[in-house]
Amino acid sequence: MLKIEFSTDEIEALHYERFHHPHPRVQMKMEAVYLKSQKLPHQEICRLTGISGNTLRAHLRDYKEGGLERLKQLNFYQPQSPLMSHRESLEQHLKQHPPATIKQARAVIAEQTGIERSPTQIREFLRRLGIKCRKVGMIPAKADVEKQAEFLDQELQPRLAEAKAGKRAVFFMDAAHFVLAPYLGFLWSAVRIFIQAPSGRQRFNVLGALNAISHEVLTVTNQTYITSVQVCEMLTQLAALGLGVPITVVLDNARYQRCKLVMAHAASLGIELLFLPPYSPNLNLIERLWKFVKKRCLYSKYYEKFEPFKQAISDCLASASTKYKNDLKSLLTLNFQTFEKAQIVPV
Repeated sequence: MLKIEFSTDEIEALHYERFHHPHPRVQMKMEAVYLKSQKLPHQEICRLTGISGNTLRAHLRDYKEGGLERLKQLNFYQPQSPLMSHRESLEQHLKQHPPATIKQARAVIAEQTGIERSPTQIREFLRRLGIKCRKVGMIPAKADVEKQAEFLDQELQPRLAEAKAGKRAVFFMDAAHFVLAPYLGFLWSAVRIFIQAPSGRQRFNVLGALNAISHEVLTVTNQTYITSVQVCEMLTQLAALGLGVPITVVLDNARYQRCKLVMAHAASLGIELLFLPPYSPNLNLIERLWKFVKKRCLYSKYYEKFEPFKQAISDCLASASTKYKNDLKSLLTLNFQTFEKAQIVPV
């Protein structure tokens, strides 16, 4: 049995640390050694602290050799996976060639290192590398990243700064075409859920203009086609708002929007048309609104008739700046995704 002589100061220090040290494991060590200082038998100390005799003897040896400071050390055993020795090369390979499944990742790791691991272990290893399952995004193949950055910096952001200051109104305009058909989404359910597919292919066309600051939405709708006529109708609506500040409409390069009729009508109303660079839906704020509408009132929902389908979309858009104000606050921020550092799936 280890014989240790305790001074009064040492006993007081042990007594203090067993209650006040920030780590519970160290508190337990201090408690065990303190009870030893009170001349309790080892068997009784083990019973009171819930530790084994070997653990108690290890704590006492540590205290005898290094005092309180040695007891404060935490030397947990943390086994390292053999995969960690291949971490750098595996991380580089997996980030350049992202696997689609854990099974595929497991096969790649086995091929690269000769080490076989269970799917659970592979998933944990990927997590340590900062790799997790993410939905693949889309970049138009013809998008010009440099032109997008130049447009954002020199054209769009200055106008948005004026809009924030109340010196300009900026609207993002685009058309969405909602077809009466199943929109399949995700649901938490005990079994897989199926929704019925309505008959027919009726289409509800919406030309929308989203105020960049207030998030109010103006719409022109029909069930046939969106043409330059509807665009001119929308511009007339915007001019009729009587905002008292210059109006800028940000829009894409669809032919029916960049035709002579629309250009002339915008000029007659004093509205500036700011055309996005080709293939730049990521710079059109209203694209996020269309996604919100689909998620809110179309995904995983069945509409037997066209009228309720159309009404659900219209109600959602009409409530963008009221009922759904908080939901859209974080979605419709004026931060735009650019693709300078985007990782492209290798061909």
